[in-house]
Amino acid sequence: VQLQASGGGLVQAGGSLRLSCAASGRTVSSYVMSWFRQAPGKERVFVAAIPWTASNTLYADYVKGRFTASRDNAKNTVYLQMNSLKPEDTAVYYCAGGTYNSIRANDYAYWGQGTQVTVSS
Repeated sequence: VQLQASGGGLVQAGGSLRLSCAASGRTVSSYVMSWFRQAPGKERVFVAAIPWTASNTLYADYVKGRFTASRDNAKNTVYLQMNSLKPEDTAVYYCAGGTYNSIRANDYAYWGQGTQVTVSS
């Protein structure tokens, strides 16, 4: 499975961005798809995970209520709608695929290359 994340960019605080993660090579409709992020000099951390049924979607506390994960299994694509962005959301955002609805990066076997999100104050 190859994952390609896109949609990052520069936005002012309070703004919105929508990230996409397109999968190829295999259908990911049965996979849990997740988003992680890594700020400069920091560890990669969990953002959101969405199971194939889109039920029981998990969110990290620091994005809950502002970010929404969704997926279109027919298009083999997952999305992360990010609203009310803050400077501390600045990071490289990665999508990942796995078989467990998990917040742990080690539980995901497939990773995209990342897309940069920069939020200015």
